[in-house]
Amino acid sequence: MSGDLPADIGGLTAALDRTGYLADEPLATAMFLATRMPAPILLEGEPGVGKTEAAKALATALDTPLVRLQCYEGLTVSEALYEWNYPRQLLAIRLAEASGETLASADLFTPEFLLRRPLLSALEHPGPRPAVLLLDEVDRADDEFEAFLLELLAEATVTIPELGTRRAVLPPIVVLTSNRTRDLHDALKRRCLYHWIPYPAADRVAAIVRRRVPGIGDPLADQVAAAVQRLRGLELYKPPGVAEAVDWATALRVLGVDSLTPAAATRTFAAVVKYDEDLATVRGSGLFDA
Repeated sequence: MSGDLPADIGGLTAALDRTGYLADEPLATAMFLATRMPAPILLEGEPGVGKTEAAKALATALDTPLVRLQCYEGLTVSEALYEWNYPRQLLAIRLAEASGETLASADLFTPEFLLRRPLLSALEHPGPRPAVLLLDEVDRADDEFEAFLLELLAEATVTIPELGTRRAVLPPIVVLTSNRTRDLHDALKRRCLYHWIPYPAADRVAAIVRRRVPGIGDPLADQVAAAVQRLRGLELYKPPGVAEAVDWATALRVLGVDSLTPAAATRTFAAVVKYDEDLATVRGSGLFDA
């Protein structure tokens, strides 16, 4: 890809398509705006609809690094931003002592002893295009970390007490994803573009399966997509998404299955149904009876 970002929505859609990611027009528009305004984009949707894959595809389409921060409860700023390499500092002290030298504090808190975590790595990426910073499942992080993100997203700067303010060379393209395990603060949402990724229709699922599972025939891709659609109509704890459809199709291909018969479906439920309670519901539904 050239040094420039895509000039229009069609260009970005085509670039995403070349990575194997099928983005509909609303999603492609939101992602295009995120690259050109620029502004962070918050992608919400049920697990498995392709939120994380959208960020990965965007980085590939733009030919720029993807820097991913997987959020979780208890995530600290130091784990996300930077830490000091204490073992290396201690080694430097011992080497200095062995040679009769004394190191000052300023000698130990320099960039060579800095461990750059995802946020700082994305801010310091030199280009030629901005990195894609994926803040994955941000709804799992604590309120304190979410508050820290407000400053980072607004200013594209961070302050390291020993080194001063670090300003982004090229502010990253920020993609936040959320499964809505909790509501995000309005202040964070106000700073973001927003797009809800719904479960795709069966024909789009079939198209994605054909892209992601080499050699799969059209009939089997269509059958898997239709079966996933039927499963989502049941009262399942974890309805299957696109990811499960791809896994199911892959499992069938590995087994050399050309048609999703009831027997083949039953043998491969492990790829698509992830809770014992859901498995009991599926078996009791009669959807896959012979």
